[in-house]
Amino acid sequence: MSSNRTAAIVVVALLHVVLGYALITGLAYNVAKNAMEDLKTFDVEEEPPPPEEPPPPPEQPDTPPPPQIAAPPPLVRTNTAPPMIQTTPTPPPPAPIVPVYRPAPPAPPPPPPPVKRVEARSAVGNLQGLFRDSDYPQSAMDREEQGTVSVSLTIGTTGRVTGCNVTSSSGSRTLDSTTCRILQSRAKFTPARDSSGNPTTDSVSQRITWRLQ
Repeated sequence: MSSNRTAAIVVVALLHVVLGYALITGLAYNVAKNAMEDLKTFDVEEEPPPPEEPPPPPEQPDTPPPPQIAAPPPLVRTNTAPPMIQTTPTPPPPAPIVPVYRPAPPAPPPPPPPVKRVEARSAVGNLQGLFRDSDYPQSAMDREEQGTVSVSLTIGTTGRVTGCNVTSSSGSRTLDSTTCRILQSRAKFTPARDSSGNPTTDSVSQRITWRLQ
């Protein structure tokens, strides 16, 4: 309103100046009339009402302030001494190994050829021929005892029979004992010899048959 009023005052003052100028210059009545008409038709615009104030914002509930995060303590840098570098001396290169050539040991001598061992042999041939009909024991004849006796004879270094062992009986003790007695008294052998050619003991198996005629 104050600006419009000021404008109206200015316009009125201008009109007064114009009217005074017209009067001084002897303008006609029409000029004054036109000025009055222009003054009557002057519209003064009213200032629009102020805008309505917005409603106040809703009240916010009281919320506790967020917890304050404590700032971490400042880092304190300590000057640490650099690690000590230990240098190990490089060992000298090993001395070259000079191979020592040694002569190969001599080969062992070959074993001596085996010498056949000579077994004892009967000097009279078949030992069955040493028995006569008169050697048949009378008691065995009375009981009609007969059969074959198997014996193992031990031959000494002189070729004589030094031992007699019955390995298979004829079924008659008389015939068994008579067989060993005759062989020990009558049999003679060529003694056995070892690998060096020396006489040695030996054993011979023999079968003697007793049969009634």
